[in-house]
Formats: sequence, structure tokens, C-alpha cells
Amino acid sequence: MANSFVLKGNIIYSVSLEELKEVVNGYIVVIDGKSEGVFTSLDEKYKALHLYDYKDALIVPGLIDLHIHAPQFGFRGMALDLELMEWLEKYTFPEEAKFSEIEYAEKAYSIFVDALRKSATTRLVVFASRHREATVLLMDKLERSGLISYVGKVNMDRLAPSPIKEESAEVSEKETRLWLDEIRGRYKNTKPILTPRFVPSVSDSLMGKLELIRDEYDLPVQSHLSENPNEIELVKELAPYSRFYGDAYNHFNLFGGNNNKCIMAHCVYSKEEEIALMAKNHVTVAHCPESNENLSSGLAPIRKFLDSSISVGLGSDIGAGTTESIFFALTEAIRVSKMYWRLVDDRYKPLSFKEAFFLATMGGGKFFGNVGSFMKGYDFDALVLSDENLPSPLELSPSERLERFCYLRGDEKGIKAKFVNGVKLF
Repeated sequence: MANSFVLKGNIIYSVSLEELKEVVNGYIVVIDGKSEGVFTSLDEKYKALHLYDYKDALIVPGLIDLHIHAPQFGFRGMALDLELMEWLEKYTFPEEAKFSEIEYAEKAYSIFVDALRKSATTRLVVFASRHREATVLLMDKLERSGLISYVGKVNMDRLAPSPIKEESAEVSEKETRLWLDEIRGRYKNTKPILTPRFVPSVSDSLMGKLELIRDEYDLPVQSHLSENPNEIELVKELAPYSRFYGDAYNHFNLFGGNNNKCIMAHCVYSKEEEIALMAKNHVTVAHCPESNENLSSGLAPIRKFLDSSISVGLGSDIGAGTTESIFFALTEAIRVSKMYWRLVDDRYKPLSFKEAFFLATMGGGKFFGNVGSFMKGYDFDALVLSDENLPSPLELSPSERLERFCYLRGDEKGIKAKFVNGVKLF
């Protein structure tokens, strides 16, 4: 059978937010790209399948990046002494303007996709730029990479310099429709996602047009929410009809609800009323802890979201984040939750390692379906990890080894194999 095989090794995966399961010298059976489950011994009926014996290595689900800006990959690690709005104006918008030149986009996106293919990320949700031709180029490259992704051509028709701002709501609508028609039926693993950049850069007229496009093409939505105090004040001025930031999206039915999938990144300053609407509308939160630290945005109330039964995953948010490593985002999420508990509200306990690992796998994976675990019926995305470069005199369990691997940046050298939807990438 195609995409059917067995992996052997030290297997670690989430079953729920509260439970991280490990099986020493266990077996994962994969049938037609999906997990049949994890076993302590191999049933006779599976012994004819090809066996990948990874011996003492760790085998974990692939990691999910719910929020990454592909055009910003080239200048990550720069200008991170600025806050959000100044950083956008001085660095991000000028850099993204370069993607009108397809030769520049070719060079930049080749670097981006190559790095992501080698990383621990198996699925990702991507902001491109507002340029249609460059966005299609990015989607072509991601499709060839074997990764699974959602990619959005950015919409923005106000409060940005002319090289990056679209001429009008009508032009933005036209370019978005042309993009969607061009890629229709073109890919197996790469899907479009509607991408209004954020409320300050999208006029009410364009929001209304995007609502129609969303319904016509049956698209999920991604954007930014409640990231920075200055941004929030600007939204109050630009959308006086809204009760809070998220309500400005909800006014145009671009905030989940009615089975419409929606990701909102950051949500640092989401208050009770906004959180309640997010829960009601099944909005997914993309938590980007390093970005929020680098741009002085603040500490997101992740425990509040989890207590409200809101789906939460992790995002690298390159380029305000410095690395594509979701292992790093995982450990930063723990640190940020500690600071929130210590400095903001001690009623909300910090994340444990097993909870943060859940966010990096099943939490983000839910946006893609049954993804992020090795339970029966889940799409088989997996990483094989070697911690040989991280020696210790201690006798460690697989879960303890995994925790060290995450904190000590073992993914820089230790990813030995990578599977996406049952296909071995390397």
C-alpha cells in the first residue's frame, strides 16, 4: 500500500492538553498516510510493511506554525528595538514592497522555503505580500517542498506607503479574485486563506468586499488582533462602531462563526468581551511569544484562552520572531506564561511543558483537521530527533530528553527524518 510503513523508536505524542504519552521502543503503524496507532509490540499483520528502525531516537509529531510572514524572513533579527507600528513603517513595509519584483521574490522565497523544509515545521499558515504574482510563486515553491500550508495574498488599502498599499478597495478585490482563480485546482498541499492584514490597513469598503469573497470561495481567514496598545487605539478611531478590536472584524463576518475557520494572531490585550466572542465564534489563537517580546507588545493571556476552550496554537511570526523553530516558540510560550502569572495575574498558572508541546502539535494541528498526534486516524506528520549532541550523565526518560531537546535548541542539528502526511521528506 502507498504511504504504508512502520516506525520504531521512543515515541512521544499528545493525547490531550493534560496528557503527554510516551512509549519506549514502540511502533507507529502508518497505513495510507494515516496513523493506525502506537503499539508496544508489532502485530503479525503489520510485519510485511517496511520498517524504519530509528533505535534510540525520539519520534514526535510534526510541529505546526500558525503565523509566519514569508516576505519578512530575510530581515529577521533586525530592528527589534522598535515597537510594532514604527517597525512596520520603517522596515516591514519597505521590505515587502520589493516583492513587486519577481526576481527578488524568487530569491527571497527560495531561501524561506528551503529553511522551512529543513525545519521541524510540517504545516504552516503564511502571510505573503499584497503582490499576486509573488504570492503564486511562493505557493508553487511550498507545493514542491512537500509541506502542507495555507497561504494568503495580503489585502491592504490604507495607512501604508504607496509602494505597498493597494490603490483602492476595488483593486484589492480584483487582484484577490484573479489570484484565487489562477490557483484554483492547482495544488494538492497548498491552500489559499483570506488575509486582511489588520484593521488599520484595511478600509471598511475592502472589508465588505472580502466578506463576499470569503463566502463565494469558501475560504478561512487570518489576521492580527489586539497586539499593541497603539494599534488598539488606532482601531478605536478607524472603527468607531466596534466595541473592541475583534468586533471590527466581526462587523463584516470575518471573525469566525457559522463554521468559518479563522486564525487571529497575538491577542495580547484581548479582554473578557473579546475572549467571549472568540470562544463563541471558534476563533483560533496563534500565540507568538517571541514576537510579542521583541516588539514590546506584551504578555498574552494564554491560560485564559485555554480556560475558555479556545483553540490555541503557536506561531514563529517571522520576522518579528527571529527563528522558524517552533521548538523555540514552545519554550518561549512557557516563559511568557510564567511572566504573565508573576507580573500580571497570579490566578492564571503558567504552562507546563506538556501543555506547550500540545500547543505546538495538536493545538495548531486542529486547524488542519486530525493533525498533531499519533492517535488512530490522524494524518501522519512526524519528526525523528537525535539528541546525541546533547549528552547528559543522567538516566532520562524520552519525555525528559524531549524537554532538553526543546530548551537546548536540539533542532539545529538533531532532525534526522521528517514525514508529512505519510510522505518522507528526508
